[in-house]
Amino acid sequence: MPKTMRAALLDAPGGPEALRIGETAYPDKVNAEFLVKVVASSVNPIDAKTRAGRGVFGAIHSFPAVLGHDFSGVVVESPYSAHPIRPGDEVFGMVMVPRFGGSYAEYVSVPALSVVRKPSTLSHIEAAAVPVAALTAWGMVVEVAKAHEGQRMLIHAGSGGVGHFAVQFASYFGAHVIATASGGKASWLRSLGAAEVIDYTTTRFEDVVHDADVVIDLVGNVHDDTGTRSLQSLRPGGLIVNAPTGSWPTFAEETAAAGVRGTDYKVAPDGNALAVIARLLEAGNVRAHVDQIFALEQIADAHRAVEGGHTRGKVVVKVAEG
Repeated sequence: MPKTMRAALLDAPGGPEALRIGETAYPDKVNAEFLVKVVASSVNPIDAKTRAGRGVFGAIHSFPAVLGHDFSGVVVESPYSAHPIRPGDEVFGMVMVPRFGGSYAEYVSVPALSVVRKPSTLSHIEAAAVPVAALTAWGMVVEVAKAHEGQRMLIHAGSGGVGHFAVQFASYFGAHVIATASGGKASWLRSLGAAEVIDYTTTRFEDVVHDADVVIDLVGNVHDDTGTRSLQSLRPGGLIVNAPTGSWPTFAEETAAAGVRGTDYKVAPDGNALAVIARLLEAGNVRAHVDQIFALEQIADAHRAVEGGHTRGKVVVKVAEG
């Protein structure tokens, strides 16, 4: 095997231009880990925040660093010879950056419990759009909010990477989904299962939604106090699940004062949950939407696209042919 590999490297925090293409050390596979040749990755908001010096940047202890959580690719080495997933098999999953080297690279080493067979109906490009966003949505909507028939669920940023999966999961389990998004996305969100779509650029959602059982908050107070305003849309005792916790430092105090329940959420690389999601994707019950595709050499432009905040679904990075 080679001693080095091509990757997008980060030497110091900065804008998208801080990412450069270069050579870095080939990953070490130890214990029950897979070595995977990466065909595609994707850009998540946490990647952009980390690159800029926020997110999980404080846990990076050596440079250059390789970012990127999502991967879809081909197994090079399995944890052991009798493992059911063998070299040559197509897999996808999520790698915990910066505990492990990221997927903006030709190869990644990943714990066995984080690796799942890629759905045969999905290309590597489509599969790379799934893990972080879908696992986040699954955790918030299914595991925490326990989506079910008759439940009224308000989902903010419904057209985004996490949001478009959240809308589909909530609808699949029978919830009445009310999604917020900018204009022009209503028909698409309805096709994903949203019963109602609110254009946040023309309508204050708290003026029209007052009895939600659950709010899936993918915005927080980073824009127009969306998180705080959401408390007005919940019924007494309702639940708000917040993902961008850093934008709302008074979250616990405000939810308690409003008489509702609140929790933050952090995604985990749960292979068991991802395997269930894979079956839903394979069956066509859920679909991943890829908005834009960039080559690894265009990683800075991919980050700019995500930071622009207007993508529909996911931005994917093609690392290799496959």
